[in-house]
Amino acid sequence: MPKPTKGTRLGGGPAHERLLLANLAVALFTHKSIETTETKAKRLRPLAERLVTFGKRGDLHARRRVLGILRNKDATHELFTVIAPQVELREGGYTRITKTRFRKGDNASMAQIELVLEPVNPKPKSAKKTAAAAAAAAPVAKPVVEEVVVDAPVDEVVEAVVVETADTAEVVAAVESVETAEAPATDAAPEAEPVAESADDAAPEGDDK
Repeated sequence: MPKPTKGTRLGGGPAHERLLLANLAVALFTHKSIETTETKAKRLRPLAERLVTFGKRGDLHARRRVLGILRNKDATHELFTVIAPQVELREGGYTRITKTRFRKGDNASMAQIELVLEPVNPKPKSAKKTAAAAAAAAPVAKPVVEEVVVDAPVDEVVEAVVVETADTAEVVAAVESVETAEAPATDAAPEAEPVAESADDAAPEGDDK
């Protein structure tokens, strides 16, 4: 008989071993906890957790895979409808093995294997991970766009100066440069005093003779 690559050989051959483990898995899913030898419990554990993973997947293909292994419709239904929703938030570790006693007669080490169906308590995240997640989720800050409109004395609107920064010093410098460039055009000559249209209008009324 070929020696198994991992674990202890159970039963008389590979087919017998598969049936033995399938029957143990059916009993585990039906009763949620069983007592068997420590060797069988350790061999059952990876198979049971793999089947629970199929149950959490929940699709038709996974159901057919489990039914092909267990060959029991009641246990398959129990796995997909009762057990899988209870371990939906658990990421592995669906079974627990506890040593119980030594069997009377052959002194074999006995163990209890059970499903872990307790609700999951999420671990508190560290401050570094929380800060990193917040930084990754924060949106990228866009540059602030400001519009500066300078009114000329000749009632003409100077084109808006777009400044792609939030720095106040740069905004002030841009405004000053615009005012300096427009200064010669906006300076108007002083208005001349009104000139008398004629000499008669300029003369005082008292001088008429």
